[in-house]
Amino acid sequence: MTASDVWYTDFHNHLIPGVDDGSQDAEHSAGALAAFRRAGVRQVVVTPHFDGSLTQQPERRAQRLAELDTGWQVLRGVVEADAAVFGSPLQVERGAEVMLDIPDPDFSDARIRLAGTSFVLVEFPMMQLPPANAALAIGLIRRGGWIPIVAHPERYRNLDSLAPLGEFIAAGALLQVNAGSLLGDYGPKAQERAREILGRGLASFVCSDYHARGEPHTAGFARMLGEAGFSEQASLLLGVNPARMLNGDMPVAVPPMATATAAGAPWWKRILG
Repeated sequence: MTASDVWYTDFHNHLIPGVDDGSQDAEHSAGALAAFRRAGVRQVVVTPHFDGSLTQQPERRAQRLAELDTGWQVLRGVVEADAAVFGSPLQVERGAEVMLDIPDPDFSDARIRLAGTSFVLVEFPMMQLPPANAALAIGLIRRGGWIPIVAHPERYRNLDSLAPLGEFIAAGALLQVNAGSLLGDYGPKAQERAREILGRGLASFVCSDYHARGEPHTAGFARMLGEAGFSEQASLLLGVNPARMLNGDMPVAVPPMATATAAGAPWWKRILG
């Protein structure tokens, strides 16, 4: 299967130029869109960093959103140029990766939700889960009427078991794993946690967290899972469920991979050899 045969949706990336540690200018963004095309991604929601505490500080919130609006207009021009080059448009929407530096951000502004839906992409500060009551923020967000998607949970340095993730899910959160984590891009601990999360079927989505450098790992992740016999999971994680989210629908449950073994070997050895 080639990239032209598939239609993936990526809703965690940093492609708006000049607003965070992702794309730095329009040229970088153009290259990133072309890389997404090579990876089979045809729907994109760009998610620049946004501190949740800004939602409670009107002046700073307005300043940050104005920066994002300006970058978004530049990106729209890049998207139009990309469509002219390739003969077909990518669907590009906007959102944000919201830092939970406070437990209850105000998500009423559609610009920081994923494509204006009820879904919100969130992360905890400093790549550390709070020492206690991390699920409290999830509950507060749900009570506000929003559906939190926890970005890259496998990367939290103090995640020593999957118990906190079970609490997040019980409180109403969904989980999004980075494609590069399974390939070892973020180190052995994140790779191990990604194996566990995917093995138990806890993640609903896989995205790139692409920062407009190199290539996104979308195609590599899909290829590895497909060759190991997990095409259904790859399709759900990269295509079906992200597209459902864009339509405002809840994801389909992803079958655990750990139930499949080859000659007694762990499931992930089928992928990583």
